[in-house]
Amino acid sequence: MNPLSRKQREILEREAQILSVAREMLQRDGYLGLSMDRIAEAVEYGKGTVYRHFPNKEDIILALAVETQKKRTALFQRASLFKGKSRERLTALAVACELFVRLYPSHFHVEQVVRLSSIWEKTSEKRQNIMHTCEQACMGIVAGIVRDAIAQGDVTLPGEMTPEDMVFGMWAINFGSFTLMSTSNSLSEIGIVNPPLAIRNCLNHMLDGFGWEALSTDHDYEAVFHKALTETFADEYQQLLVQS
Repeated sequence: MNPLSRKQREILEREAQILSVAREMLQRDGYLGLSMDRIAEAVEYGKGTVYRHFPNKEDIILALAVETQKKRTALFQRASLFKGKSRERLTALAVACELFVRLYPSHFHVEQVVRLSSIWEKTSEKRQNIMHTCEQACMGIVAGIVRDAIAQGDVTLPGEMTPEDMVFGMWAINFGSFTLMSTSNSLSEIGIVNPPLAIRNCLNHMLDGFGWEALSTDHDYEAVFHKALTETFADEYQQLLVQS
């Protein structure tokens, strides 16, 4: 791979600076508070410079979402290397999901915002394709574990269900649950004392329903969760301890 030229490095540095300012602004002021004028003022570039990198603020949000997906993919890749049976490796992925939301709330916020059709429709096709590629990478890691489980005889999917179908179901549960956790302050008032644990229990019972061995009635997946958290993600675990 040829080294980047000075001009190319400067372009990437400017883009990184624009995205850093935009992420903070979006987190603090929301979508309506994000504007190309305010971003240009904050990075101390002319507005034309910002527009040369991004055609509109929606494309900036999608670029932030791409960064988000790359960060999640890196966590997923580490989780997939957890040593254990297929369902234990899937439990390590649950650790990665939870760590992502708890340690990088601004990234998760971007992911929620970019799902709005009013934003997605204004983004460039080029950046949409990059986003799709990043999502496919995450999907591929999880689906790979499902395929390993099928090959090893740990689970048999019913009917015409594909590994991707199963991953989509787990993705929907996780994304929806963590969205509720991040936007609702009243979960404890309706009896949800430990939301992350509730999510894990629901997913474990769902996997039990598919007959994915070993069943949660026969195996301590909370112990597996703790092992993955403290060993595979030791640095992130220390960050959580500092936060709390």
